[in-house]
Amino acid sequence: MEINIIEKTENPVLNRIEIDFECLYHGEATPKILDVKNKLVALLDADKELLVVDNIQPYFGEGRSQGYAKLYDNLDSLNEIESKHVLEKNKETSAPAEESEEVPEE
Repeated sequence: MEINIIEKTENPVLNRIEIDFECLYHGEATPKILDVKNKLVALLDADKELLVVDNIQPYFGEGRSQGYAKLYDNLDSLNEIESKHVLEKNKETSAPAEESEEVPEE
């Protein structure tokens, strides 16, 4: 998967940088939001907690998609502005505390 940043726009009113990007993934499945987020964090050298991938729109029949992300200046602005569902889909899932144990069949 390759990510190209199309445009970065600074929005001082909302304390964030808005990023339009293109994602290329020929021959692969459409990438998940968390995979794109991790790649953008590495590309922008940003804090993972302050970056939110808002959406990814795949092009039908092509191995590419267009997306929109927001990089906030601080955590307070992010929590104040972003809606809960956007924050939920950008949250890393933690490993379950208890692993299910299989009961042997007799």
